Amino acid sequence: MPAILRPRCQFVFTLAAVMLLVCARADAQTRSGNVKLAASVSETVILSLPAGFTLASVNSDVVSSDGTVRLTLSSTNSASPVIRVPLLVRSNSGFKVSAFVEGNATITELSVSGVRATGNLVSPQAVNALDVNENAGPAPDPSQPLLVLTGPRVSLGGTRQSPNNALEVTVLIRLQPQSNRDWSLQLTFVGEPE
Repeated sequence: MPAILRPRCQFVFTLAAVMLLVCARADAQTRSGNVKLAASVSETVILSLPAGFTLASVNSDVVSSDGTVRLTLSSTNSASPVIRVPLLVRSNSGFKVSAFVEGNATITELSVSGVRATGNLVSPQAVNALDVNENAGPAPDPSQPLLVLTGPRVSLGGTRQSPNNALEVTVLIRLQPQSNRDWSLQLTFVGEPE
């Protein structure tokens, strides 16, 4: 056999062997049945506040961490303030939002005054299927959380910071300071899968 034909023959034989292996492997896969792949994502509820959120009427400090938003409010004014908090809710499952209250001011009303989708990655059912506690305050037992709202999955995609995959829930809070003195209140919103 001429030396020039030897590399071509090797190429043809190698190609034929690869094709036989691929055909045999494909045949073995179709005979063995279906292959199923299953995966799951942990249920997540993320609460946050819009960037730059501040309150003009009272002193405030905000700490957000995944499913929790903690507001520390205080004032030297004994007037009864009304506070609106635009809480952002992102979830990949059904969820509930509760509030824990500590301090020397009484919450006379804690309710949801508005809900809106922030963009196209919010489930169309999320706004209309919310179950809102009409007036979650005052708490009969301060050690127990106040249920604020429950709802279905909110986010269809995106990340924890995407601007278009959250519900903006405006929480209205009416406070009554005790007597005529300085007051402070720590209000913690907690989001959990339901």
